[in-house]
Amino acid sequence: MSEKEDPAALKEKGNSLFKAGDMEGAVCCYTKALKLSASKADSAVLYRNRSACHLKLEEYNKAESDASKALDIDPSDVKARFRRAQAFQKLDRLDQAFLDAQRCAQLEPKNKAFQELLRQLGALIQQKSVQLNSTDARVQQMFSILLDDASKDSDREKAAQNLVVLSRDEGGAEQIFRNDGVKLIQKLLQSKQEEVVLSALRTLVGLCTEHQSRTMAIVNELGMDQLCAVMGSGASTVSLAACHLLQVMFEALTEGMKREIRGKEEAMLPEPSKELRSMLRHLLEMMPASNVSGPGRDSAINLLVKQVPRKSFKNPDNSPTLWVIDQGLKKILQVAGSIPELSDGPPLTDNTHMSCSVLLSKLYDDLKSDKERENFNKICEEYIQQHFSQSALDAKLRAIQTVSVLLQGPSDVGNRTLEMSGMMDAVISLCASKDVTHQQIAVEALIHAAGKAKRASFITANGVALLKDLYKTSENDRIRVRALVGLCKLGSAGGTDFSMKQFAEGSTGKLAKQCRKWLCNESLPPTSRRWSVEGLAYLTFDADVKEDLVEDKNALMAMFELAKSEDKTVLFAVGSTLVNCTNSYEVEKPDPQMVELAKYAKQHVPEEHPKVGFLFFVLLVKLLEAGVVSALACMVKQESPALTEACKECISRVFLALVERQEDRGTVVAQGGGKALIPLATENTDAGKVKAAQALAKIAITSNPEIAFPGERIYEVVRPLVSLLSLNCTLLQNFEALMALTNLAGISERLRQKIIKEKAVPKIEGYMFEEQDLVRASATECMCNLVLSTEVQELYLATGNDRLKLLVLYSGEDDERLRKAAAGTLAMLTSEQPELCKRIPGTTTHWLEIMQALLLCEISDLRHRGVVIVQNMIQADRDLTEKLMESEVLEILTVLAKGGEGTSDPVSKIAKNCLDKAVEYGLIRILYV
Repeated sequence: MSEKEDPAALKEKGNSLFKAGDMEGAVCCYTKALKLSASKADSAVLYRNRSACHLKLEEYNKAESDASKALDIDPSDVKARFRRAQAFQKLDRLDQAFLDAQRCAQLEPKNKAFQELLRQLGALIQQKSVQLNSTDARVQQMFSILLDDASKDSDREKAAQNLVVLSRDEGGAEQIFRNDGVKLIQKLLQSKQEEVVLSALRTLVGLCTEHQSRTMAIVNELGMDQLCAVMGSGASTVSLAACHLLQVMFEALTEGMKREIRGKEEAMLPEPSKELRSMLRHLLEMMPASNVSGPGRDSAINLLVKQVPRKSFKNPDNSPTLWVIDQGLKKILQVAGSIPELSDGPPLTDNTHMSCSVLLSKLYDDLKSDKERENFNKICEEYIQQHFSQSALDAKLRAIQTVSVLLQGPSDVGNRTLEMSGMMDAVISLCASKDVTHQQIAVEALIHAAGKAKRASFITANGVALLKDLYKTSENDRIRVRALVGLCKLGSAGGTDFSMKQFAEGSTGKLAKQCRKWLCNESLPPTSRRWSVEGLAYLTFDADVKEDLVEDKNALMAMFELAKSEDKTVLFAVGSTLVNCTNSYEVEKPDPQMVELAKYAKQHVPEEHPKVGFLFFVLLVKLLEAGVVSALACMVKQESPALTEACKECISRVFLALVERQEDRGTVVAQGGGKALIPLATENTDAGKVKAAQALAKIAITSNPEIAFPGERIYEVVRPLVSLLSLNCTLLQNFEALMALTNLAGISERLRQKIIKEKAVPKIEGYMFEEQDLVRASATECMCNLVLSTEVQELYLATGNDRLKLLVLYSGEDDERLRKAAAGTLAMLTSEQPELCKRIPGTTTHWLEIMQALLLCEISDLRHRGVVIVQNMIQADRDLTEKLMESEVLEILTVLAKGGEGTSDPVSKIAKNCLDKAVEYGLIRILYV
């Protein structure tokens, strides 16, 4: 039987991997062995061992599960019971942990580890009991004040705020819940005081956060009708708070379904899918409801965007999306086709149509098959045809508005609806309407159609004259600015290709000048000024246009103010404009040979504007002076579907460009750039995550990380940096991530533990073999700081690997930086783990030459590292000292001990210590004075 088929061999391999610190590998071996094991007794041991791995990996539910399985087979297994007690303790199930620890102590009364755990648990249980009794009294006092009509308003508000604070503590949340708190909170939700309602909602957030059973009970007790009614109220702050509560509820229910649940209380919980469907159904019913406020409707759309589509396409289940399409797509389209100026539509905000576009796009992208996509198209076409075929002009306008929203979202669907018989003709015709509202809807549809390559050529031929005419002759600036954007889109059809401009030289500059003029005109409504930014987003592909914009500080500041405003639809336009201004878009450089071939064949070759490279750093400085960082930071904070992943990617690209120069990084950090980059590195497109993580790395390399990322924020930086240690990233990104991690690893043990937990050590070890000198050296420098952690030292102590050999060999390399890093790592390891000193001679036959070369090195830092390593070896073992004294090391140490020119005092002192120890061993006599 091969090792792959032998459970005993797999178990031994798992044990070795466990000792070496490879917990994932050990779990894999134990799992394979369990599948092959025919003996119950052997299975019990394997479950017990796998439980120990899960404890190390901080997977406490799995640790408890495996320990329980081991005890089911052998109830007298004291090790399994001890591990289950440890898991229960980490899961805050203290009573169960105490019973297991008590049983362990009864079985082995002299075991100090069992006694210590029992003592800890006793103290924790007593502390929790005191806390609960104190909390209970506080909860009752607060509710008494809140429900007493005679209480002062100030007292009630203070009590409500205290209730929020209390709910964030698990003990306090449980006490509120068990003291009939949900019914009392229900009464608070009916209060006319906004602050009291907000406190009630925030208290419910505390009760529901990461707690499935309480969330299910609260959903059933309060009812979605009441929660949706609160979210649909007129007050935007209350609506946002209710939206946040529902989001927390969704997360608690969905995460609860994913977790492996054990224990009597949890095992009896019903599946939460009924509550989830109920929540989704109520959100869909809010879509067309006329009694729901505009902010409330936007919140409902935001929740659907976040909760319905799959977070990862690795998950094959897209049934929530299919259910929403079946039950609610027509309701979403009804909102998409609503026109505020027409009296019978539901209330909308400036952001509603854009939010609908994002939701429709997310739903369409989540579909897996052509059949599902065809069904989506069919529902949209039927809905639009139903309205467009009516004789009433209002119905046709709703159909055109729906097409506009689709063109901004799932554009393939929008293009199909645009090709419906008579649709494009109606759009062109309505552009000439005398009614400003009708004209505006038609012009916007034309603009969105022009953004699609499939339609741009048609509109260039048929719509340019119309748009120019509207721009020149219309008396309404709302129409003129929209016509201008249409011309901007068509004028920028060549993108960054300087040779593919649609209009005559200077035309784009004139269009941009008018855009800047409207952008600065505060008498125009924000929606019209937002359209001027849309125009600039297209025109700033031109180097002259971006130079003029950045030179116009008033226009920049006006754009940044819009980015911070309530109108979230401007976010992508601002992001795109800044990407263009910083040249941070992706441009593939063509192969020179292919360019020559294309010229020979008389094919088109893209040309870059001659100013692009020259302008780059000049524009960055001016953008920073105008306050671009604070605008970007404000954009990242927006809780809106308009802040799409594509928009986040734009912001990430701009940030990366802004931190390109080392001297600008302090400004970026001071204005909130470091804080803004962290969420961009975790919730973004794949490219956006990489750009944001690289920007974080650049900041962490040259700034003090503790200042750039104060408090707990510094620990959030680790994961994005580790994500750059990938073959999918460039060597520059790998190098910068390693440099940044080196700085973090040198700060504290807690940060080193965070880096280890993110599984960075094997990746860093991989880069220690990289051919590129700088990457190899930076990986070794990072390891030099990480070896301060016991877990990493244990990896070097484990037998059967060449980790120590690599460090010894690198200490003899020609590359000074690599040599310093390797010798520094070796010095620290041999100091912390003297056992490793004895293994050095077995790593390579050249070990003595390498040590002598370090001692003789002209570079003082290397000489210092060498003498420390030798001192550690001498202090560790007499036989090893004898080998050293029989070589030229004795003579070198004697020279170093005497000091002299070029020899620093620390080196001389350590050399004397080495010789003194050799004298103490009786190997030599004093050779220096």
